[in-house]
Amino acid sequence: MIAGITAFGVARVFEGLIPLFVAMGIDRVSAKDENLTFPVFGIIGAVAARYIFVTFARFSVRRTGQYVAFDLRESLFASLQNQGSKFFSEHTIGDMMTRAVADISLVQRLISMGTILLIILVYASIVGFGFMWYISPALTLLLLPPMPLVFFYAQWSARQMGVASKDVQDRMSDLGGQVQENLSGIRTIQAMVQEEREVARFSNTNQQYANAFYRQSEIGSHMASWMPTIAAICSITILGYGGVLVMQGVLTVGQLVAFFMYVNMVVQPFRVAGFIVNLFQRAAVACDRLFEVLNLEPEILDTPRLYAPKDISGDIRIKNLNFSYGNTSRPALLDINLKIRAGESLSIMGKVGSGKTTLLKQLVRLLDTPKNCIFIDQCDICDYPLSQVRSQIVLVPQDTFLFGEPLSSNLTYDDPERPINQIWEAAANADFDGAIKGFPDEMETIVGERGVTLSGGQKQRATLARGLIRKSPILILDDCFSSVDTQTEEHILKELHELREGQTTLLVSHRVSTAKHSDRIIVLDSGEIIEEGTHEELIALNGLYCEFERIQREGANESDYLPLRSPS
Repeated sequence: MIAGITAFGVARVFEGLIPLFVAMGIDRVSAKDENLTFPVFGIIGAVAARYIFVTFARFSVRRTGQYVAFDLRESLFASLQNQGSKFFSEHTIGDMMTRAVADISLVQRLISMGTILLIILVYASIVGFGFMWYISPALTLLLLPPMPLVFFYAQWSARQMGVASKDVQDRMSDLGGQVQENLSGIRTIQAMVQEEREVARFSNTNQQYANAFYRQSEIGSHMASWMPTIAAICSITILGYGGVLVMQGVLTVGQLVAFFMYVNMVVQPFRVAGFIVNLFQRAAVACDRLFEVLNLEPEILDTPRLYAPKDISGDIRIKNLNFSYGNTSRPALLDINLKIRAGESLSIMGKVGSGKTTLLKQLVRLLDTPKNCIFIDQCDICDYPLSQVRSQIVLVPQDTFLFGEPLSSNLTYDDPERPINQIWEAAANADFDGAIKGFPDEMETIVGERGVTLSGGQKQRATLARGLIRKSPILILDDCFSSVDTQTEEHILKELHELREGQTTLLVSHRVSTAKHSDRIIVLDSGEIIEEGTHEELIALNGLYCEFERIQREGANESDYLPLRSPS
């Protein structure tokens, strides 16, 4: 960048020499002096030198713009990887896409183009006014009065442009967010015949973006119209007073022509001053939006301690755990106390919103776990490196997500170098190998974005296989059998019992038939553990668990108690 700026300065000096050689040539022609070698070769040399320095300068500055955009994308993407559920509940994916693409492009454009224009404007003013003062101080002073007017008008327009630019970027984020949401839910929209309503809603958002852009363009157009007007006034002034000086013999014709060339050197960049202000204001707004994300501290702080064990055996202790989400005063978890021995299996049951998923997320620190509340192998979970917690405590979530890649890549997402036999083994443990063999390309089958080509049960089993293949000391299954039939579930549970023998397994389920296979069962209600024990002990207790068992056994309507999906 420094090299580019310096080269632009040198190029402007050579450009400033050209009018002097032109004036010299005109004056020699006027004096009928045929020796034009020096001015001609002077012009050729100055033009050639300017070409070399300008080419190098533009390349340097534009390459800097590419580097800055590259670094910003890397930093923004890395920052997004460290944000938690609170951040993504407050910002749409479309908004983040707009910041990652449009806002960074504006910053790159500012550096690659706006910086060049600004440098040219500054150097042109310094070099141009310097040579103009050298030719005629009196004429130069005549051009100074309009300068404060230009400055204050540019200041006022910049403020207006800043407001308009922020509105444009915000409306663009709204547009991107709506498109992303619409395409993600396109099946629901079509199933409910809401295409026309969505088009109308998009049209309204699109119109708001267009109106904001029109306002921004209006301000820029006024600036672009004012600058040539000021330039024309300057030209008339020079022509009138300069002509008098020539007739008085104070200036030669060549010097007056050179003065006009210097005025054009100074005024020409001001013709695009509106465009420069536009670039700077839009980039300033883009930077504000980018650094809103880049300056955010990660929601989950990674503060490992050296004394934390390198390997987890699976012993879990939860002491007086309380947790509330930021947007509600009602606790999601209240005074949770629980001991899970290494190698034990535990089922967690409860109504919708009872805190089951919240508890599981605490165990892998997807939520900000309070200190001195959860201990893994007698060590505070907050003292482990996040990477270790999430690699040795595997969570298979209730919301399945598959990448638009081959099945083999999805199942080995954490380690693509795994041998194929391990992949098939994990698929078999999840009772998914039979379905895979039925696909034309088997493991190389492309599942489509979010696994759109698979059924709900197939996606759950693929997600389960992706968790099982990691063979972690602690495995957490968050209602991952809800789309699987009971016969398949029984087969998977049998495989799990053998596969996970001696390893800690936590399972959220809404089916008593699933939970009863565990060593222990806890029942959550309103964030509290209200029942704990084996299947037989909880049945004898005749509490909520017993009610669940009765409803399912009798085949009653369990919609009020046991929904298939839990948003807790």
